[in-house]
Amino acid sequence: MSERAPKGASIVFETVGKAFTKPGGGTVSAVDDVSLTVEAGAITGIIGRSGAGKSTLLRMANGLERPTSGKVLVGGQDVGTAQGAALRAIRRDVGMIFQHFNLLASRTVAGNIALPLEVAGVPKPKIKTRVADLIDRVGLTAQADRYPAELSGGQKQRVGIARALATEPKVLLSDEATSALDPNTTQTVLELLKDINRELGLTILLITHEMAVVRDIASHVAVIDNGKIVEAGTTYDVFTAPQHPTTRAFLSGVLGVTLPTFLKDKIQDTRPVGPAEEVVRVTFAGKHATDPMLALLTRDLGLQVNILAGAVEEIGTRPFGNLLVSLDAAKGADARAYLERHGLLTEVLGYVG
Repeated sequence: MSERAPKGASIVFETVGKAFTKPGGGTVSAVDDVSLTVEAGAITGIIGRSGAGKSTLLRMANGLERPTSGKVLVGGQDVGTAQGAALRAIRRDVGMIFQHFNLLASRTVAGNIALPLEVAGVPKPKIKTRVADLIDRVGLTAQADRYPAELSGGQKQRVGIARALATEPKVLLSDEATSALDPNTTQTVLELLKDINRELGLTILLITHEMAVVRDIASHVAVIDNGKIVEAGTTYDVFTAPQHPTTRAFLSGVLGVTLPTFLKDKIQDTRPVGPAEEVVRVTFAGKHATDPMLALLTRDLGLQVNILAGAVEEIGTRPFGNLLVSLDAAKGADARAYLERHGLLTEVLGYVG
């Protein structure tokens, strides 16, 4: 391929706020006092429920929305105050892919990818070479002359990705890019984005409501709730030790941490009188993530441990396990102390009489 490898640019949100005027008067705050640094060359996910403010935050990174307060800096350039040629230059450095593709039905795959280059006034011979390189990169050589109506959802999104890369940006914004795709297609698109990040060094900022997408692609994550960032850090740290209830709610269906249905109605917050089982979440992280700690616990303390739910998987390149277990409540404190001495994290979820 002839394309150069651009280096990613950082994105910095400095105490950013965004308020909208309501139809009946007054204002509503969509983003409130957000400070967040997206490292150059990283893949960062922003996760939140519908209406949490994540789309507004993303759109301020390319000037589609202007902050009411604070600053948004892309590669050190203030997007919020840029006008005219300065804003156009920033936008050439910031590509964007959309949930519903936003392709022109009257243009072929090649024609859709060429559009931003035509708008930028790039000479036709250079456009032809650039488009051919991008079509090859996203694996659509055989579909170059097809129209959007002839493509699958995954193919359409690949066109969207190639179009976003056309102007050789330093930043790629992804607005729920996989939420309209089936699980298998989602994985192929995420793999493509990871390849682009690795090979071109692009900064990728994506928003999603799916924690599994963050787990599979992002090195860093920020959780937004009611317009505020409530938790942020490396994906591994946030997944293995979530601090905020919103983060825990998002994680509840991802890493084997959901209470089985038969237990939900039986579990109590306080230990009942008489024989009881203690329900404990055990988090395996770091060097002990694949150790047989429950077997060692049974051997050393003579405890019977019942595994209720869980999984051991990989976040980035690091193993992570999360199990829900029940054991004799009378020996619960000893069991938890044993596990914690070996570097595991424990949390008592409740008791069953």
